[in-house]
Amino acid sequence: MWTIDTIGVTAGEVWNFLSNHGPASVTTIEHEVEAPKLLVHLALGWLAREGKLTIEERKGRAFLSVCG
Repeated sequence: MWTIDTIGVTAGEVWNFLSNHGPASVTTIEHEVEAPKLLVHLALGWLAREGKLTIEERKGRAFLSVCG
């Protein structure tokens, strides 16, 4: 079972990946962040709720990047 701490740590890993690599699809993030897919999704929700993600649609796919 994952804790708030685990989700928060994974959110940091997702944020670092996006900060270092630029915009990426959810699929790419799932493959690049070493965490179960559901945990990555929880981390994305965390970052979105905190207003730390920009979401852009490109050809029907969502691309995420860090704000700022």
